[in-house]
Amino acid sequence: MTDHYALGIDIGGTLTEFGLVNKDGDVLYEKDFSTKDFLEPQLLIDAIYTDLEKAGYLDLILGIGIGAPNGNYFTGNIEYAPNLLWKGIIPLSQLFEEKFHKPALLTNDANAAAMGEMIFGNARDLKDFVTITLGTGVGSGVVVNGELVYGHDGFAGEYGHIRVIPNGRLCGCTRNGCLETYCSSTGVVRSIKELDSENKMLSALITLENPTAKDVFELADKGDLFAQEIVDYTAQILGSALADYACYSSPKAYVLFGGIAQHKGDFAHKVKLALEENILIIYKDKIDIRISSLHDKNAAVLGTAAHLFWNTLKK
Repeated sequence: MTDHYALGIDIGGTLTEFGLVNKDGDVLYEKDFSTKDFLEPQLLIDAIYTDLEKAGYLDLILGIGIGAPNGNYFTGNIEYAPNLLWKGIIPLSQLFEEKFHKPALLTNDANAAAMGEMIFGNARDLKDFVTITLGTGVGSGVVVNGELVYGHDGFAGEYGHIRVIPNGRLCGCTRNGCLETYCSSTGVVRSIKELDSENKMLSALITLENPTAKDVFELADKGDLFAQEIVDYTAQILGSALADYACYSSPKAYVLFGGIAQHKGDFAHKVKLALEENILIIYKDKIDIRISSLHDKNAAVLGTAAHLFWNTLKK
């Protein structure tokens, strides 16, 4: 068994990262492609297959674990993912199985991250927690009593598409005011244009042609007042939302995953303060805000999806 590997694939709105992972979380091989370079999912699948074939690893693969936006564990389909170029219902597991002739399991990318966090990361001591992924969108993986919550149709835990601002920003899901329009990396960039502030004209952000969320957080660290205002605004919305979401499953912790969460400043602390300011009293001072320890490790990017396969294989 140690000589064989699961192919773990993380499909994001910007990058698709994949690698070969054994049951201990050791990564034999890893690579990434730009998701946006593939107008059809079959083209991406073919590219991954060709890459692994050239590297000589196809015979080592026991199965495939995939994490993707709006990935349905029950059907193996990506269904109407707003942050992907591929529209409608995509039978992704079936397409991978037809190409690789190996079993393929699909889940929501945030569920995959939650699985990896529970096995390798900062949730190893927890049975009740929620992983919040802060990337191109906002995802969530809900774990109760050590088990992922899928709901009756495979789509439980879409916290990023709970509306937090009435008639707020237009979301890729076609509704208005969803959490991810404010607290994703793209939401942070939208705040640059949409926040009205007396500090705005003095900010270096307005001199950048295509500012990113990373620019916002780095300038905030350097004392840029408008950038700091955006960071505070983002943390306040996220913390307040997480306070309400605590009523759903009473988690012991929220584990923040993604570039925004990994920022070296005090973003997580600000989220915690906002959570405590807004939370129902029965949950007060009971919930941790943790930062993923796996963000910059192979196990985080690749092992989350791969270990979903290994976990199912054991069952």
